[in-house]
Amino acid sequence: MNWVWLHRFGSPPYFYRFAGRWAPWLLGIAVVLLLVGLYGGLVVAPVDYYQSDVYRIIFVHVPASYLALMTYVWMAIAAAVGLIWRIKVAHAVAAACAPAGASFTAVSLATGMIWGHPTWGTYWAWDPRLVSQLFVLFFFLGYIGLRGAIEDRDRADRSSAVLAIVGIVNVPIVHYSVYWWNSLHQLPTLMRSGGPKMPMSMAWPLLVMLGAYTFYFFAIMLMRARAEVLRRERGGAWLREVLATPEARP
Repeated sequence: MNWVWLHRFGSPPYFYRFAGRWAPWLLGIAVVLLLVGLYGGLVVAPVDYYQSDVYRIIFVHVPASYLALMTYVWMAIAAAVGLIWRIKVAHAVAAACAPAGASFTAVSLATGMIWGHPTWGTYWAWDPRLVSQLFVLFFFLGYIGLRGAIEDRDRADRSSAVLAIVGIVNVPIVHYSVYWWNSLHQLPTLMRSGGPKMPMSMAWPLLVMLGAYTFYFFAIMLMRARAEVLRRERGGAWLREVLATPEARP
C-alpha cells in the first residue's frame, strides 16, 4: 500500500497550505447547504401526523448527534496515528476535533432534551442512548482538560491520545444502545437497512442538513488544526517563508 499521501499530510508546511486553501471553500458549501436544509426542514417539510411541528427539531438534533460520533472517531483515529507514527500534524488534528465534537455533543443533548419534554414528559430520562451520549461529551471534555493540564506538549499529546483511543469503545455503545436495551429513544428512521422510514419530503432536508454539518466540521477542523500547527511550528524556517508570501498568511 502506498503511504505517500499520509507522509504528505504529515508535513506541517503541506498541511498548513492545504488547510488554508480548502477550509474557506468547505465553509462556503456548509453555509449554502445549511440555508437550503433549514428552509426545507422548517418551511417545505409537512407537519408530522403524530408529533406535529415538534418533530422539526430533528433537522438540528440528528445531524448534531451524528457529527458528535463522527468527530470522536476522527479524533481517535488522528490521535492513534500521532501516537503510533509520531506525526505531529495528527496530534494537531485530534486537538482541533475536540472542541468541535464537544459542541456537537452539547447541541445533540440540548435539542434532545427540548424534544423529550413534550414527547416523553421530561427533559431528562436515564435512557441508555442519553447516558451514553453524555459520556461522549465527558470524553471530549476530558481530552480537552487533560491536554490543558499537562504543560509538556509531547506528554500532553501522548496522554490525551490514549484517552481518545480508550473512549472509542463508547461510540458503538451509543449507536447500538437503542437495540441492546429497553430504550425510550426511537430506532433509526433515516440510515437503516430497509431505507428511510420517513417520506422523502422530510428525508431530503435532513440529508442536506447532514451534509451541511459535515462540511462545517471539516472546515472548522482544518481552521483549528492550521492554527494549532502555526502555534506548534512558530519559529520554524518554513513558516517564515510561508508567511512571507501574502496569499499564504492566515
